[in-house]
Amino acid sequence: ASTVVTQPGTRATLGAGAPVVRPLGSKGLNAADSALLAGLPPPPRSFTFYFFEGTTRMTPDSLPLVDALRAEIARRPGPEVQVTGHTDTVGSGADNDALSRRRAQEILRLLVDQGFDRRIMKAVGRGERELAQRTGDEVSSAVNRRVEVIVR
Repeated sequence: ASTVVTQPGTRATLGAGAPVVRPLGSKGLNAADSALLAGLPPPPRSFTFYFFEGTTRMTPDSLPLVDALRAEIARRPGPEVQVTGHTDTVGSGADNDALSRRRAQEILRLLVDQGFDRRIMKAVGRGERELAQRTGDEVSSAVNRRVEVIVR
């Protein structure tokens, strides 16, 4: 059996029959449940950096995010960093694949230069295959020229 718990302040108990959902009560979580939740890693955090057309140069609006990204990585024990580069649809697919990889590598270089271990990071380029905003071919789109970084 399965159930979806949608109400805050409730818990589901699994047993031989259907799951039972009930309120936590006025005391909230017991000590064992609180300890279990306290031991969970923080949820993933996402950062998006934007780039000038055809380059690996970040836009000025993206620069302040570098400090926030560094702080997020530094605060996590055993962090994992996934860096994914993207492009708009201007240019050939092969050129956009290469550009998206170079953008991702630029973010990696920046983090390595700040002292982070390269082994905690993975970078890929998706070219124009995962557009943030759907456009036709050969359309310049600032929101598609990006690198998304997920820190776990």
